Amino acid sequence: MNVKVYPIKNTELHASNMIMGNMRLTQLSLAEAENLIRTALEEGINFFDHADIYGQGRCEAHFADAIQMNPAIREKMILQSKCGIRSKENYYDFSKEHILASVDGILKRLKTDYLDILLLHRPDPLMEPEEVAEAFQQLQDQGKVNYFGVSNQNPAQIALLQKYIPQKLVVNQIQFSIAHTPLIDSGISLNMKTDQSLNRDSSILEYCRLHDITMQAWSPFQHGMFSGPFLGDLIHFPELNKVIDSIAEKYEVTNTAIAVAWITRHPANIQVVLGTTNAQRLKDACKGADLSLTREEWYRIYKAAGNLIP
Repeated sequence: MNVKVYPIKNTELHASNMIMGNMRLTQLSLAEAENLIRTALEEGINFFDHADIYGQGRCEAHFADAIQMNPAIREKMILQSKCGIRSKENYYDFSKEHILASVDGILKRLKTDYLDILLLHRPDPLMEPEEVAEAFQQLQDQGKVNYFGVSNQNPAQIALLQKYIPQKLVVNQIQFSIAHTPLIDSGISLNMKTDQSLNRDSSILEYCRLHDITMQAWSPFQHGMFSGPFLGDLIHFPELNKVIDSIAEKYEVTNTAIAVAWITRHPANIQVVLGTTNAQRLKDACKGADLSLTREEWYRIYKAAGNLIP
């Protein structure tokens, strides 16, 4: 078993550094979905990520049906879901009413009494933090949610919310992969007149480390905003694939494992959200969970992705 388990700071949770993401779960039959979930558990993954907009809620229900959710299964899992996006209406909603209703729907679909972690999915510019605080307190008092976090938020947005809520925000889920590296680019090329030196995320990685907020990386195999996988893309990333394949051969693993290992090599202990629906690829990814790339290899991969090392 290659998956590592770390404590989520400011919680009683001990979570795998690999997360099974369920955004595309309804692409599988119930039997296929069950096989994927059980494969994840066998590989040591105990953390499962959902959102109420994935399949308009159908992915959560499919997950529960596939695994025949019951108390014995539930206690083996850390369940996380997200709310705040009204995808049909195309806007964001952090109102107390919407958060409470969303959680009730999530719990019903997942066939569970509680969520381990609830994330606010994307920043709502109209957020009234006092309302969010009321919603979080009610959910915690009712035993419906144990811990809270955010997704795709910058330091100021997190700090504003944290000012009003007594619960410690414990997670920030954000896009990060070898081919999507704003988390680290500006820090490497600080004060230089290059596109790479533009600070696109307000140093969120350093902020989260300073405030004991666990980072989770979504789309670890994608480049751009769902622009497609970079692995095997010899048109846009020929040098990167050449370097990754070379290192994969050295460690006798797949390129998928190296893409994971590049993220987990970072000392922030970033969890990797695996959105694959392929059980074998999930296994391949897990082989990178405990693979420690050398510093030279890590930088070599970063440079091969087209990044500047001043």
